[in-house]
Amino acid sequence: MPDLETRELRYFVAVAEELHFGRAAERLGIAQPPLSRAIRQLEHRLGVRLLDRDRRGVALTEAGRVLLHEAGLALAAVEAAARRTRRAGDPRRPLVLVTKAGASHELLQRLLGAADGEIDVLLCEVGEQAGLLRDGSADVAIMHRPYDDLAGFATADLLTEGQVAILPAAHPLAARASLTLAEVSDVPDLPIARWPRLDGSYPDGPGPEVRTQSKLAQLVALGRTLLVIPASSRAWQWPEHVAVPVVDAPEVTTLLAWRPGDQSDALAALVRTAAELTPSPRT
Repeated sequence: MPDLETRELRYFVAVAEELHFGRAAERLGIAQPPLSRAIRQLEHRLGVRLLDRDRRGVALTEAGRVLLHEAGLALAAVEAAARRTRRAGDPRRPLVLVTKAGASHELLQRLLGAADGEIDVLLCEVGEQAGLLRDGSADVAIMHRPYDDLAGFATADLLTEGQVAILPAAHPLAARASLTLAEVSDVPDLPIARWPRLDGSYPDGPGPEVRTQSKLAQLVALGRTLLVIPASSRAWQWPEHVAVPVVDAPEVTTLLAWRPGDQSDALAALVRTAAELTPSPRT
């Protein structure tokens, strides 16, 4: 099996994305002839044609489309490995904790207040924590089961809680003491917001597609949507919002997640601190 070099993969990705050798060479900062030779050598070593070339331009073959996808994953993994290694080699660096903006605000404050040592907080949007952990941008994340991508991470549960519906304050349902999922799932004038799935796609439905807290907050305030979220996440709600418990919504567990291979003392100390803050299981 031929060994592939990251330089070759970067060259191929540039050509595959630009579909033009001249633009790819300019993007890479090299001359076009050596780039063309490198792609031909790569095709020869792999024993497949990656690109169709004719007078009209360049097109990817089926093998080329596969390599473009796999090369992107491989290059991202190499960059992540380098980033994690550099971070591990700097004992003075602060621990980086990533969390979704607006989520688990009170818990985050308690955790930071009790932790020893410096912790940098990296705020992100919905579903971004896993990628930031995997690529080495963060050391530990506050995430939620069953909504977030936890595959391959070590975890420690912090809090299990119910969910609330965030509604426009002027809507009739906002006056209710509690609601059910059936009641919030079929409101003709207030369709429930659609969050992205783990693969980035959105479920079908009439509600707006949302990914950012700011967009969501404004849509609720304008009376265009409602949402169901963990009770502790309502710390970000606006004065124009009302939170109503959804009595039959599945419980959500807030947790810490980290890469299993990370053995840093700072991370271990944070996990111990989190365990001390975790309430005892309900009986």
